[in-house]
Amino acid sequence: MMRKILLGLTILLSFKAHAQDITFGKKIVDTLTSSYFWGRGYTNDGMKKAADFLASQLHDYGVQPMVGKTYFQSFTYPVNTFAGKMEVMLNGKVLIPGVDFIVSADARGTKASGDLDQLDSIQFINRKEMVVMKMQDKLTWDVAQEVAPYTLLLVNKKSIVGNPQKFKVNIDNKLIKDFKAANVCGIVKGTATPDSFIFITAHYDHLGGMGKDTYFPGANDNASGVSLLLNLAHYYAQHPQPYSIGFICFAGEEAGLIGSKYFTENPLVPLKNIRFLINTDLAGTGEEGITVVNATAFPKEFAMMKASNENPKLLTAINSRGKAANSDHYFFTEKGVPSFFFYTLGGIKAYHDVFDLSATLPLNEHEHLFKLIIKFNEKLMNK
Repeated sequence: MMRKILLGLTILLSFKAHAQDITFGKKIVDTLTSSYFWGRGYTNDGMKKAADFLASQLHDYGVQPMVGKTYFQSFTYPVNTFAGKMEVMLNGKVLIPGVDFIVSADARGTKASGDLDQLDSIQFINRKEMVVMKMQDKLTWDVAQEVAPYTLLLVNKKSIVGNPQKFKVNIDNKLIKDFKAANVCGIVKGTATPDSFIFITAHYDHLGGMGKDTYFPGANDNASGVSLLLNLAHYYAQHPQPYSIGFICFAGEEAGLIGSKYFTENPLVPLKNIRFLINTDLAGTGEEGITVVNATAFPKEFAMMKASNENPKLLTAINSRGKAANSDHYFFTEKGVPSFFFYTLGGIKAYHDVFDLSATLPLNEHEHLFKLIIKFNEKLMNK
């Protein structure tokens, strides 16, 4: 009995010592949102640089590659990119990319000027040059895998006075038919039943850059989730569990859950052996708690997660949501893998824009999310 008590105290103390080092999470978000990684996307080697960084982190923690000697599971897909000219003038005013306008993700490149005809209250067009201006209250960018036969520009309504009438644009695009990406996959082998797995996942890609001077940092989406994953990887490497704990940083999520779909079609471990998968995305706030997607699909595990939130209470609320194809858990669920996807609620509203910055991301519930997942995993393993 005394040995068990001493062992429990040792584990508790080591857990507390690590949990107090939550500045770890902030440093990871600061790093991943820096200009070096250029939005972890499709220009300036942003996604590759991020993948290399994540693999080096896992290696340094002592997390092993999931299979073989490499952390990378490579694949390709098409993507429309904007690495060159990004110049727009409207009614004689030079517009700033990301702040005054964004180019639609599927836009073709063009060099053109002329007058604009009004289509409706928010859309204006030059039919000869196939240029469309659409006035928006908020600028939200995306990723496209094809190129449209026109150039659509989304313009902040506050950036010009009156309706757009005259334009001048010079925009470069390039469709990369076989963009090279990779999931980053690591594992801490289980001590008792290593062929049973718990997976912790998060996508590391974001939108990348638009032109030579503008990139989308992606602090909440999803440097926040990656920082939580890496914090857990560091902890579990020091504290192996009865089950094997797998970690996957997915690429291609913003382009349509491509990395997670590829993994489920080419699994590195038998999918039937995954006891549970916990996917985290948008994990940077939390003053209003979290929402758990798939909660209604797995009521037993949802009850376990709610119980993990008590004594002491970690988060203000854990809300239930049904199935949704809105993050990387989806294709695992479709293949029969029990999965949750959770996202935090409250706080900043920046999303898919240039204002999703590390400096304004509170990470106020990072430590509580860290503790919640560890407690939940212990229940999954009947510890």
